[in-house]
Amino acid sequence: MSNPIIFIVMENRRDFIKKVSVGVAAVAVGSRHLNLSARSYTHIPRANDTIRVGVVGFSDRFRSSLLPSFMNHAQDLNFEIVALSDIWNRRREEGKAYIKEKTGWDVTLCRNNDELYDQNDIDAVIISTADFQHALHLVEAAKAGKHSYCEKPFAETMDDANAALKACKEKGIVVQIGSQRRSGPNYHAAYDYINSGKFGDIVMAEMCWNVNQPGRWRRPELCASIKESDVDWNRFLMNRPKVAWDPRKYLEYRLFWPYSSGILGQWMCHQIDTVHWFTGFPYPRSVVSNGGIYQWKDGRTNADTLTSVFDYGPLNDTTIGFQVVYSSRFSNSAGGTKELYYSNGGMLNLDTNEITSEGGLREREASAMGLKENQLEKFTLPKFTVESGANTGGDPLTSAHMRNWMECVRNNNVATNCPVEAGYSHAIACAMANAAYRTGMRATYDAKKMQIMAGGKVFKY
Repeated sequence: MSNPIIFIVMENRRDFIKKVSVGVAAVAVGSRHLNLSARSYTHIPRANDTIRVGVVGFSDRFRSSLLPSFMNHAQDLNFEIVALSDIWNRRREEGKAYIKEKTGWDVTLCRNNDELYDQNDIDAVIISTADFQHALHLVEAAKAGKHSYCEKPFAETMDDANAALKACKEKGIVVQIGSQRRSGPNYHAAYDYINSGKFGDIVMAEMCWNVNQPGRWRRPELCASIKESDVDWNRFLMNRPKVAWDPRKYLEYRLFWPYSSGILGQWMCHQIDTVHWFTGFPYPRSVVSNGGIYQWKDGRTNADTLTSVFDYGPLNDTTIGFQVVYSSRFSNSAGGTKELYYSNGGMLNLDTNEITSEGGLREREASAMGLKENQLEKFTLPKFTVESGANTGGDPLTSAHMRNWMECVRNNNVATNCPVEAGYSHAIACAMANAAYRTGMRATYDAKKMQIMAGGKVFKY
């Protein structure tokens, strides 16, 4: 028998998606009267067409994981990389040589995305740029009618998230946000188990991502060698405040707000996304955060230690709601990466992939209140783990996620494993946690304004 609370929550998710879709529909209607350029129409490939892909940003992530994952399926699905856009001349040349070495393809180099989209033979793009640029580059891709695999976080501000959601829905492109857990067999099995009703109502989740890495996100040698003339600094800043050239903000952007929220956008967005997926809640009701720069005082402005507490619901009198506690630190790796879900009957552990009765209601406590014992039967999920210590290279999870996107592009199917609405939801949660940390106030989401509120004000930067 299905869990009635889960059913009600899922109805809320559908309402949320319907509301955000209605918001962008008005823009789509208005666009019917505009003269749109030929490049704004999404190309629907024929069965035997080669899907021609452009790369937006030759990043470490693209080199180590996205390209190997793409190559795992390129021949089978008839995909080819034909162009590379990067605003740093060194990365452009390195990218061209690397792709040639690994694939044999001789890609066209573009100094920026305007040059990339001026080419008429691009069907899709892989976006792997700075955290704050993802949503903005996705807007460019959508307006050009290009299907997109876009790395997470989806966005770091609600203005950027709103713009990307609107553009993607209006153009109907196939989008896969890089929250690759959604393509993991253990996560799909956990979703099925929870939504079968066997687990019971989720009452709490505890999550952490801990490392001991003073060099994480640091690039001192590159910072010492790069020159402003090597890059297009103005294009890098996009819609962020215009500031003087700073190689650290360019290369070590994950340490600095407003170019990244750091821990939240890099790590927490993965884990909070599973909460939304498993439960159907589109975003938390409120968030409080605390933390600081306790260990690595190297000029960064993003926390090296952070804890956020999320309140989800209750939605109404029939739901009990639940809490999520997320913590992360750079100064001690004990605990590693953990995702623990609790019900009254036990625990789901996505580190061990085991569902057990640990902590469930025992007979002696239950009988004192006239209740029955509640103990989950042990159940093992398919084995799959996520490493926190280093970036993975062509890992099976990312490979599966990439293939799902490629198949959806091939079939013109927008229902990817992690569609644009899922990215929008994790962006809300991350932005709420960031606002709570930076203001010291409880943060909420105003669904009418589509903005984060803290202390009665809209939070921007």
